[in-house]
Amino acid sequence: MTPPGRVARSRPQTNTREPIIQERAEPQPLEPEATRRPAGVAESSRASRGWWDRNADDYQVEHGTFLGDDRFVWGPEGLDEVEAELLGPAEELKGKAVLEIGAGAAQCSRWLAAQGARPVALDLSHRQLQHALRIGTKGVALVEADAGALPFGDGTFDLACSAYGALPFVADPVRVLREVRRVLRPGGRFVFSVSHPIRWAFPDEPGPEGLSVSASYFDRTPYVEQDDKGRAVYVEHHRTVGDRVRDVVAAGFRLVDLVEPEWPSWNSQEWGGWSPLRGNLIPGTAIFVCVRDERDE
Repeated sequence: MTPPGRVARSRPQTNTREPIIQERAEPQPLEPEATRRPAGVAESSRASRGWWDRNADDYQVEHGTFLGDDRFVWGPEGLDEVEAELLGPAEELKGKAVLEIGAGAAQCSRWLAAQGARPVALDLSHRQLQHALRIGTKGVALVEADAGALPFGDGTFDLACSAYGALPFVADPVRVLREVRRVLRPGGRFVFSVSHPIRWAFPDEPGPEGLSVSASYFDRTPYVEQDDKGRAVYVEHHRTVGDRVRDVVAAGFRLVDLVEPEWPSWNSQEWGGWSPLRGNLIPGTAIFVCVRDERDE
């Protein structure tokens, strides 16, 4: 079984970046069993922390050049915040307190800092944040925490963002969305990207074999990789487009835009199931632009 929307493990890319950090995380486990089964909040969180700690080095080596050190990319298509301005015009970011959720090596936060914002890069994975330290943290605060229990006071931030962070991997996305809304000031904007839900109906293959529907779009059963004791080591949760919209509304946000980036002609890379072939036919990423209205409850 291949994962329907794997965002991290992909075909090797040519990369000239130097080796990452000398000490390694815990050794790689044996190849896990792939299945579809229920996975709750605690199991999903535990699996995500362990998976990203084990795979952060490989992820940064494979994708570091594409992501850049201080570039804000919304997904494998390469849509850049410089052009998209989904958080608002760059000149209006100066002085804004911004929370990045699932920040990885804090590439997006580093770009925000360069615009004069005051970003906080939050991630569940200690190893990913080590990469943020390796690249540099000038103007960026790092926080290791679960997105479902944000360690900040109410109304701390002007903006929040997440590029493929947290939401694809959590069992209770409304819990995360409510936490983000809580720490945003009234009028604050939250923009997040996830695998486009339609991708779950297709095999996770970038070539012609990935163009035929192989599963039900409406099957919400999580994709799980588990060890020989049945413990989840990777979990990804599927939500339909309608589910995502209802989650946003249930959390108290107003959805103001839903962006489906088209594959640009300059991007020739393959990344898991993302590729020029598929990207010209079906969307691979969905970006939700949400606002906490000025009126408070």
